[in-house]
Amino acid sequence: MRHAREKSGLSQEELGARLFVSGSFIGQLESGTRRMQPEYARLLDDVLGTEDFFRRNCGASAKSKYPEHFAEAAEAEATATEIREYAPLLIPGLLQTPAYTRAVCRAYQPTAPDDVIEALVTARMERTQLLDDPTEPLLWVVLDEAALRRSTGGRQVMAEALDHVVALVRRNRIIVQVLPFESGAHAALEGAIKLMDFDNAPPLAYFEGVGMGRLEDDPSTVRYQRQTYDLLSACALPPQNSLALIESMAQDYAHEERH
Repeated sequence: MRHAREKSGLSQEELGARLFVSGSFIGQLESGTRRMQPEYARLLDDVLGTEDFFRRNCGASAKSKYPEHFAEAAEAEATATEIREYAPLLIPGLLQTPAYTRAVCRAYQPTAPDDVIEALVTARMERTQLLDDPTEPLLWVVLDEAALRRSTGGRQVMAEALDHVVALVRRNRIIVQVLPFESGAHAALEGAIKLMDFDNAPPLAYFEGVGMGRLEDDPSTVRYQRQTYDLLSACALPPQNSLALIESMAQDYAHEERH
């Protein structure tokens, strides 16, 4: 895409104007941070004179193991250098265990065949391989206490899930803070926050609802979400206190399961 744009003598901003998007959006398409959508593929072929190149290849690249509303965000996540996330109700996907993921997916799709659920579990576990790298991406998570108190999958599953988070923290692989109930009202009462930074592309914010999601690159929107995240971090427990709380809750779940 970059080659075709430069061959046409267009800057990212000029090409963006013809597609009715920002120049930064063009940069994200070129770097692979954003997924090519059919409507942009058609316009690119017309503007850049590439016959049906982008239309043909858009169909092949659109295939994904992830739900449609999350596919673009998952691909962006894989290239991010820093990820900051506030999780109000669930342990984030990158920190989940197979059993926890299975319980979540089954709750979302109670009548789905087992093979469908297992395919979703496999896809999510593949995402967690991002953390196999010892240093990148930086992952900083603010976990609401509600995500820890909700017994997703039962007490044994929760004990295992929290032990897994503890292990990642103790390996110095992630930063986790707990936002306790006693913090009261906070800046993100309306929902989750996910922020992603990249080496060669503008930062993104991801918004998700029930069966829907979207990536946002508008600078003012991303700036506002980053400020909101900073406020949450300021209200949350320090990392060491958060670790102690998660360890204590994991032990409580395990003890209650035994008795």
